[in-house]
Amino acid sequence: MPNLRISEAAALLGVSDDTVRRWIDQGRLSSIVLDNGRKAVDGAELAAFAQQLSEATETGATVAASARNRMRGIVTRVIKDGVMAQVDMQAGPFRIVSLMSRESAEELGLEVGSVAVASIKSTHVVVEIPEA
Repeated sequence: MPNLRISEAAALLGVSDDTVRRWIDQGRLSSIVLDNGRKAVDGAELAAFAQQLSEATETGATVAASARNRMRGIVTRVIKDGVMAQVDMQAGPFRIVSLMSRESAEELGLEVGSVAVASIKSTHVVVEIPEA
């Protein structure tokens, strides 16, 4: 297994060297001592630790959001393949289609008949004028 220096582990996790050292001191991450006396982290353990860090924490109830276009609706169709999912919703007279990861759709428990809120925020919006 590859062993990674503290600085390499920190760079891969997006934290400082001191943070990795604190995690080692706290027992959250184990280290080994290399021949030159420096500490290192086992690559496989670091990969597992990185996945553990990425697990979403419960955010609680939302009290505000920057998205202004929020539409409550009902899920009318869910199509999943190996990686992606297409979720169709009907929010009043509007059909909303969202493409997301399969993992996200499963974590949200989206299925036909689920009530959901679509938050729509885009940097590119096309506006058309209908015929009179």
